[in-house]
Amino acid sequence: MAWVLLSIAGIIEIAFAFCMKWSDGFTRLIPALLTVATGLSSVFLLSLSLRTLPVGTGYAVWTGIGAAGTAIMGIAVLGDSAEPLRILCILLILAGVIGLKLVSGN
Repeated sequence: MAWVLLSIAGIIEIAFAFCMKWSDGFTRLIPALLTVATGLSSVFLLSLSLRTLPVGTGYAVWTGIGAAGTAIMGIAVLGDSAEPLRILCILLILAGVIGLKLVSGN
């Protein structure tokens, strides 16, 4: 269950990043409120998963999902650069997340 909560927290972290972008520096009310809600939700779910998972593994996976997912969504939705070296770096982040899951005893 901890891995499910951590995965959901990572996905919400992606939503957090997009809401922060759309809030335009917290000048737009609804996106700003969504930023706060998704940020708190993501951290709350992370904290629940850390009841079982080691903090280093949980935090690294959470940030990895958030970073790679936000970069991928930025390419897909916002037209961010998709140059090969950038894609390679995203794949390396995902490889690290998968590696941490595989070596975790949980």
